Parts: sequence; C-alpha cells; structure tokens
Amino acid sequence: MSFHVIRAADMQPQPWKNGMGVTREVARFPTDAGSDDFVWRISVADVNSAAPFSTFPGIDRHIVLLDGEGFVMTLDGEQQHALTTPLEPFAFPGEAQVDVTMAGGATRDFNLMVRRDGGLGDVRICRDAGSHVPDPDCVLIYVARGSVTTIDGDLQVGDAWLPDRCPFQLGENSAVLMAMLRRR
Repeated sequence: MSFHVIRAADMQPQPWKNGMGVTREVARFPTDAGSDDFVWRISVADVNSAAPFSTFPGIDRHIVLLDGEGFVMTLDGEQQHALTTPLEPFAFPGEAQVDVTMAGGATRDFNLMVRRDGGLGDVRICRDAGSHVPDPDCVLIYVARGSVTTIDGDLQVGDAWLPDRCPFQLGENSAVLMAMLRRR
C-alpha cells in the first residue's frame, strides 16, 4: 500500500478536544505535531447531538457537510449559518464559540483547520468525471462520493490521498474535496 493513501478504515475515532463529540483524524502537518502546533489538520467528525464545538484560537476552520441533514451553527451567540447542504464549504474562525442545533439526526462533516500564521486554507469541490491534475496548493484529496483512481490505487468514499501533483481519475457521480493550503 502506498503511503500516499489513507483508508477510511484506518482512521481511528478519538474524542473532540472538548470531549463532546467524536472525530477521525485524516492527516496533519507536520505529522508529529500536537493539537497546539500543527500547520494544518484534516478530520472527519460525527455530530450526533447538539453540543458546542471545540475552540482553536489562531486557527481558520473550514467545514463541509458530508452526510445527514446537518445543523445550524451559532457563532459567538450572534451569526448563524445553516450547514444543511452537503458539499458546500463554510469557513469560520477557530476561536469562535460555536453552538449547534441539529436539523435532524446524526451528521458527518469534513474539517480543514489551518494555523493562520502558517497559511491560507480553502476547500474546493470537484464533481467533474474524468482526469484531473491537482493544483500545487492541494495538500489532500478526500473522496466524498463515488470513487477515484490514482497512481497509488483505487479510492472509495471516506478514503483520502496525498496527491503530490499526480493526476487522478474521478468516476461518474463522484465528488472529492480538495484541501488547499497557500503558504504565507
């Protein structure tokens, strides 16, 4: 197996920083960094009930609903955002106090966290079947729907790939999330 492929089955559940939910870390850089000194971190979280999000001062966060009906986020008691449409990224500051109200049952979401002084993050969605070459700023590709073929093997929903500028083939009715990082 290639070290560039991260299988969904290998992503171990761990508690949120505040202990109120469960996440599965996909990748972080540097790989030996802790929760206080990573440059970027990508995870997939299960949100099963209304609970506050963990705070991450100095971190810009990007969240994308993968599965479920989603939830309404209330940031710092004022701004509200309905995260109810799958595969539509939303960015917010990590120091914000975020409370959620569930729109229905359990959800799963994708999270990109980038230390502000380390770079500028973004999440792009690719749904176009066919061959693609990742942008140089792409640090990880996550399969949200369908399948992907890479030089390192075939990927299914929940798998991730560290692309290293190698082309990939996106299958019909598939979608990937591309975690982008432009270094400062």
